[in-house]
Amino acid sequence: MSLSPQQRDKTFLVIAACLLALGICAPFSGHDWQRAMQVAMGLGAVVYGLTVVPVERLVDRPTALGLVLIVGLGLVSSALAHQPLWAFTEVALFISCGAIAVAVALLRRHAGEPLDRVLILMVVLLCLIKSIQYLYAGALAFASGARVLDPDALLSGFSNKRFYGQFQTLTLPLLALPLLMPKVSRSVRGAVFALLCVWWLIAISGGTRGTWLGMAVAGVVLALLGPWGRRWLAWQLAAVCGGLLLYTALFTLLTGALGVEVGSGVSDRLTTSLSGRGPIWWQAWHMIAERPWLGFGPMHFADIANPVAAHPHQAILQWASEWGVPSALCVAALAWRGGWATLCVLRARACSTERVDLLRGCLFAALLGALTQAMVDGVIVMPNSQVWLALVVGWLMALHVWRAAPGASLPWAWAGWRVAAVLSVGLLVWVVMRDAPHIEQAQQDYLEGGNQHLQPRFWAQGVIALRRQ
Repeated sequence: MSLSPQQRDKTFLVIAACLLALGICAPFSGHDWQRAMQVAMGLGAVVYGLTVVPVERLVDRPTALGLVLIVGLGLVSSALAHQPLWAFTEVALFISCGAIAVAVALLRRHAGEPLDRVLILMVVLLCLIKSIQYLYAGALAFASGARVLDPDALLSGFSNKRFYGQFQTLTLPLLALPLLMPKVSRSVRGAVFALLCVWWLIAISGGTRGTWLGMAVAGVVLALLGPWGRRWLAWQLAAVCGGLLLYTALFTLLTGALGVEVGSGVSDRLTTSLSGRGPIWWQAWHMIAERPWLGFGPMHFADIANPVAAHPHQAILQWASEWGVPSALCVAALAWRGGWATLCVLRARACSTERVDLLRGCLFAALLGALTQAMVDGVIVMPNSQVWLALVVGWLMALHVWRAAPGASLPWAWAGWRVAAVLSVGLLVWVVMRDAPHIEQAQQDYLEGGNQHLQPRFWAQGVIALRRQ
């Protein structure tokens, strides 16, 4: 029995929400689990896309041509790479993220504005669950009687606290939306503000400087866009103060009263050091100088083993060294073009208090913060961050106000996109099924081989230089 359009939309939404929650809230969650959830969400997005035919184009002609050029260059670079299968896997990840963004855009266009409430409710619930997990872990740590407390040990659901910070960069701006809407009751507003304070407490205690940088840049830009942007910044600054008060109360006053030593305080992160990024940035730069046109191949920074990381923690250097400088310039041009188009809409509606306009501003802040953090961190590498970037981009695509009618969807272009999406998610599913039974053994072999720590890329052990195809 076939599903109606409404049943189809609800089914995809429920599946997507469950996968998002399982990806970060499950007790056993980590990088590899989140990658599997990302592939599952990509599969769901492709299936959903096969059942929908858009009436209007989602992107204009220059954007579509730019995306075709990026994928084409990626395929050529992959074919010439040292390990073509892993290179094609990276291209498939890029396309599957696009499939998620397209599915979100189509879903929002079909369901309309009521779906915006679902998005914000989903963000609030996820942040609430993670906050409860954090506070519960803190309560257990204080009750254990241990003489040393490490705030990093209170973070759960992510393999690295920086990955947690990336998720917070994408959700902190969205969590402030209920505080901006005029018809929200005082009790709801107070509850959301309390949650935002706790969310900032976690961001402060986690010490991810990329999150602080991304939110600072987003705050400055939004403050220049109009009164609603300044209100957004005011709420965020108030929540930062609340988070600092909570941090002081828990990790200074309470620990002092109990005689507990804080093992890794936030003051230890207030430095201007590169945290080991210098060598991997130089490696990426040398790779660019050696092969500027097509790069070494997607994912192939991980094919040159180094003791620091399997990616350079810098989006531009990563894309240029792996996909080539022309592809990186094309990606930058599309990002600038899309960002500028959204910025123009925000400026034109700077005084609007409609929910859709406020949501557009919060989504733009999340995207701007994440892209800023991507200049110093692996936002475009980590599975959970990739999924949330796709979600934010897809929602912005659906909310975009065109200057002129975008025109009807081209059947041949949509068919080509479907073929690319199906092939991509098929490759990803095959890679997951191939590697999943051996992931733990591969990690153990890697660490027993004299390596100090795992270096995430596709999997938590992401150094493909040590793998056999």
